[in-house]
Amino acid sequence: MTEKKYYKIASLEKGIRILELLADHGELSVTKVAELMDTNRAGSHRFISTLRDLGYVEKSENNKYQATLKVLQVAMKVANRFEIRRIARPYMQKLSLKYRETVNLGFFNGREIIHIDKIDSHEILRMDSALGENAPAYCTGLGKAILAFLSDDERDYYMDHARFVAYTPNTIIKREEFLQELSTIRQKGYAVDDEELAYGLRCVAAPIFDHDNKPAYALSISGPAMRLTHRVVENIKESVLEVSSELSRHMGTPEKL
Repeated sequence: MTEKKYYKIASLEKGIRILELLADHGELSVTKVAELMDTNRAGSHRFISTLRDLGYVEKSENNKYQATLKVLQVAMKVANRFEIRRIARPYMQKLSLKYRETVNLGFFNGREIIHIDKIDSHEILRMDSALGENAPAYCTGLGKAILAFLSDDERDYYMDHARFVAYTPNTIIKREEFLQELSTIRQKGYAVDDEELAYGLRCVAAPIFDHDNKPAYALSISGPAMRLTHRVVENIKESVLEVSSELSRHMGTPEKL
C-alpha cells in the first residue's frame, strides 16, 4: 500500500499532468484528455478551462486544445538562470559552424541529463533533442562524461539507484563493464555514445567543471553515425575538449597543477 503524502494536492497534480499531456501530444480533445487521465470528461474540461484562463492552453481551430508559448516562456526563465548557457553560446556557435552537426549543452541533476541548450545541425538528416528533455546519463555522451568525473561516493550512489536498460545492443548495462568504461573516459577526458541510446546516433562529449571542480555540465557534438564515423569523432574530440576546458575556466574551476 502506497503511503499518501500529507502535502500532496491532487487537483494541482492533475492540472500539471494535463499540461504535460498537451505538451507531449500537440493537441487533444477534452474527451481524449479524460481518456488518457482515466477521469470523467466534465472534470477534464474544468482543468483545461482553468489552464486556458491562465494563458497556458488555447483552443485550436478544430476544437481541440493545445499548450501555448507561455509554457515556453516559463521554461526559458528557468533555463536562463543557468549562467553557463550565456557563456557557452558563442563557443557552441563556433563548433556548429565548423562541424555542421548538432551541439548540445547538458546539466546533470543527479539522476538524468537535462538538455539546457543546443544548436541544431545544418544538415537535413540530423538527430534532435528538445530543450528541457531528459535523457539517461549512463548511455549518453553528456551523461557518461559527467559520471566519469564524479567523486567515488557520488558515482556509487548513482550506480546503486539507476535503472540500467538496454536501448540498443551497444548499451552498457553490466556494472563492472560500465565502471571500466568510466575509468577509460577519465583517462581520455572525453566520452563517446556509440549508438548506445539509439541506433544510428553517435556523440562525443566532455565535462564542464564548476568553481568547486565538480562536473555539473557537459558539452557534446552529436549526429548520424553514417556521418559521425569513428574517424570523424577522433578529429572532433580535440575541439570538444578544448571548448569544455575553456568553459570550465570561465566557470571558475581551479587551475590544474
